[in-house]
Amino acid sequence: MIEVKTSALSDGELNRGVFATEDIKKGTIFHQAPALPYPNEEHVHIEKTLLADYAFEYGKNHSALLLGYGMLFNHSYTPNAHYDINFANHTFDFFAHKDIKAGEEILINYNGDVDDQEPLWFNQE
Repeated sequence: MIEVKTSALSDGELNRGVFATEDIKKGTIFHQAPALPYPNEEHVHIEKTLLADYAFEYGKNHSALLLGYGMLFNHSYTPNAHYDINFANHTFDFFAHKDIKAGEEILINYNGDVDDQEPLWFNQE
């Protein structure tokens, strides 16, 4: 249903994104990324690595690294997907926010809410 390919939206060293391999209807869960949570006070260690740009908030006192394709979705302020944190299963569940066509890049709002227009943390420095 999804695959990793080169993204025109990313201008970093890796230039990857997640793309639909088939049409995905609005509301469909298309990926459950297992979460590896850690206490926020340990984030100082993660900040010394490339992983710092890929960590997610995981509740009030934790951050998380995601397995699967979870850390490879690119950002948009008009995303076609969103995620919910499933604390019971320790997963981030990704859903189509609108219909997504095969071949289309799947985008999330890094702020966590599809309507959040706040500047991203890495653009504030």
